[in-house]
Amino acid sequence: MRRALHAEWTKLRTIPGTGRLLLAVIVLTAAVSAAAAATVSCRPVGCDHDVPKLSLMGVQVGQAAVAILAVLAISGEYGGGMIRTTLAAMPRRSHVLAAKAAILTGLTTAAGTVAVLVSVLGGRLILPGNGFTPAHGHPPLSLADGPTLRAAAGSVLYLALIALLSLGVATAVRDSAAAIGVVFGLLYVLSVLPFMISDPDWQRFLWRLSPMNAGLAIQSTTNLSALPLAPWAGLGVLAAWAAAALLGGGLALRLRDA
Repeated sequence: MRRALHAEWTKLRTIPGTGRLLLAVIVLTAAVSAAAAATVSCRPVGCDHDVPKLSLMGVQVGQAAVAILAVLAISGEYGGGMIRTTLAAMPRRSHVLAAKAAILTGLTTAAGTVAVLVSVLGGRLILPGNGFTPAHGHPPLSLADGPTLRAAAGSVLYLALIALLSLGVATAVRDSAAAIGVVFGLLYVLSVLPFMISDPDWQRFLWRLSPMNAGLAIQSTTNLSALPLAPWAGLGVLAAWAAAALLGGGLALRLRDA
């Protein structure tokens, strides 16, 4: 595994787009979060916004860069034929996928941590100017607050799970464009389906099934009883999606020719 980890680290860090995509995760997440915080007002008498979730809104956009990075981590090798060299050097294909997953998770977690911290800091600086003050029931954002810390840490875990989900899909699909389309469909298309159906039971079922809706429940800090899933249970749904994708991708990698 040490050789496999070193090889995958070397390949991923030398891909031209890796640095730009990791930077995009940070910039997109922080910028969209700051824009969301700047456009919401709590004047004149107060409001009931979920402030930590509002400050982390950019995760919904930053995850796109994470998905693209994860897809390119393996589909690029298929596109250029390098996968044959990789598997000749490391015949144990499960080790190859595990090493890719480990390196990708580490990079995504690092970039996601920076993005989330900047987003929380942006919310702490911007929101008081829009009326989110202790007088209106909204103390300054702080990671010392348990629900806020859970929302922030959960958002980092969410991005890491999105990377694993995307890696599994790309391993099974192989083609970059097709894999990105499948991942974006799972994330964005499936997330809006509950709002296109009038039946409340089906709405609740589809909301629970959606990896994005369920996973982002981890950001909620208010009105938790109204959620179709508890925050950690929602993140568990996303983890199940990621595990299923990696299992399917791993089986495809073992059973098909390179």
